[in-house]
Amino acid sequence: MDELFDIVTEDDIVTHQAMRSVAHAQGLWHRGVHVFLFTADGKMLIQKRSADRTQYPSVWDCSVSEHVKAGEDYHAAARRGLWEELGLEGVDLRPLVRFRMNYGPNDNEISTLFRGQVEPARVRFDPVEIERVDYCRLAELRDFMQEESLPLSRWFVEMLRWSFDQPSEMKIIETHSRPR
Repeated sequence: MDELFDIVTEDDIVTHQAMRSVAHAQGLWHRGVHVFLFTADGKMLIQKRSADRTQYPSVWDCSVSEHVKAGEDYHAAARRGLWEELGLEGVDLRPLVRFRMNYGPNDNEISTLFRGQVEPARVRFDPVEIERVDYCRLAELRDFMQEESLPLSRWFVEMLRWSFDQPSEMKIIETHSRPR
């Protein structure tokens, strides 16, 4: 689905707007959001992307990954993603970091990563976008990442590296806290 994005500079200043297809075809900087949702006992909700997804089908991703639409702010996009992907409303989201990164060929994004808490019984994921969800401790995710035993999206790996204080391809713009 083609949608309208704000096109930004590498300093996250909006310059104009373009359709998603144009932004990705031309490698224009645009915005994205991610959410790390944790249960009360410290497990992160991860989602297995649908096999029908054009980018990274059938791989595991963080709780929510979403593009920011034109005129939308990061927080609103994260709330929209929670609703569209997981059927969740009213989650208190705290920003962890804003960063710049290349997500793949011609996919340049400035993204904000948020953290929130989730009650698993409230999750109603969209089966068109998500094959299934699971819950893992950060130590388990670190092991999966190091052993390459679970296929993880490229951006999820980079955000996990950042959260483990490991070298990452994320170019940090602003840090709030780490997801410990």
